[in-house]
Amino acid sequence: MQRSRPRYNGTAMGSIVLDLRPGLGIGPFSLGMPISEAFAQIEQQPNIYDVVHVKYYDEDPLRLDIVISFPDHGFHLRFDPWSQRLRLVEIFDVKRLQMRYATSLVGGQSTLATFVAIYALFGPTYPGIYDKDRGVYTLFYPGLSFAFPIPSQYAECCHDREAELPLEFPDGTTPVACRVSIYDASTDSKVGIGASMVKACVPPLPADSLYMEEVRVKLGEELWFTVGGQHIPFGASPQDVWTELGRPCGIHQKQVDQMVIHSASDPRPRTTLCGDYFYNYFTRGMDILFDGHTHKIKKFVLHTNYPGHADFNSYMKCNFVIHSSDCSGAFDQDVNASKCAITPSTQWEQVKEILGDCGRAAIQTQGSTSNPFGSTFVYGYPHIALEVMKNGYIATVTLFQS
Repeated sequence: MQRSRPRYNGTAMGSIVLDLRPGLGIGPFSLGMPISEAFAQIEQQPNIYDVVHVKYYDEDPLRLDIVISFPDHGFHLRFDPWSQRLRLVEIFDVKRLQMRYATSLVGGQSTLATFVAIYALFGPTYPGIYDKDRGVYTLFYPGLSFAFPIPSQYAECCHDREAELPLEFPDGTTPVACRVSIYDASTDSKVGIGASMVKACVPPLPADSLYMEEVRVKLGEELWFTVGGQHIPFGASPQDVWTELGRPCGIHQKQVDQMVIHSASDPRPRTTLCGDYFYNYFTRGMDILFDGHTHKIKKFVLHTNYPGHADFNSYMKCNFVIHSSDCSGAFDQDVNASKCAITPSTQWEQVKEILGDCGRAAIQTQGSTSNPFGSTFVYGYPHIALEVMKNGYIATVTLFQS
């Protein structure tokens, strides 16, 4: 499934120039960056990135990469579906994108990325790998590879890793790159085309990084942030939360839909503000609801940030581990693989095995103009309610005391 941004009157196709950084990224897109940061870069330059496709596997969003594609500029950004961090940059049409390396240009319409030109620019390297089934020869540098189509009549020039470099054919011509891959070089993997693309790994995070920090939940009691060590219980004050988690990204009052409260014949939606208010921590993937009278925490809302949900890219992913009452004694232990823990990867059928079958959905939210992705379903249990997407994955988790 893919989502498309509208075209604006902007940069002509193939006319941009992006800095090529082997093993690090291209232009403003750095390997390891969260998908939200990539979208922020795109939004800042709408006249350059004017046509953008977002592709993902709707039925199982953890099975395949989330891909941001720029068809006019000939490249993809591939994000690991679990961590939602950039693992691979793939230039699939080298003639559409001009790259700058040091002070030299390569690619685009004006500077063909020939084998001889690449070899002269990046220097000597080991012989590459020839895929005879695809008819493609791949040349590797640390964190960078170039794929060259080889005409069948010259296939013998590339066999058995004996090709002389730079590669030139008997008629004096040299192949032109058809694909460029940029990937993390720390694992010493050779990433090219086809099956070797899966070897591209996300760079490791710094030891003190708060991105995808594991948040462990004791139902009805508290949240524990494992990197920072903070414990946030129900009933904590805004001052407590501010002290432990820092300034919230946003604060807004909770809205109450009067159509839910009153069985009015008037079908027009009406909302009003109540006294309760949220602290929004978008970079932590959560909201905290305070009671408007007591100013104490009454709810936590945790977001998984899956594509195919209306809130996708509004929050970063919250890496929660929710312990059922059966494993409350294991709160300080590593229970990611435990059968009694719910994580963002847990699907609805597994939730029912852990918490039991609660019957039909308590609430069903329908698709609309503002939410074109269709219905989600909310299931309630003591201390927890789960919003579930049609594919069975959890979209949000709401935690409360009673």
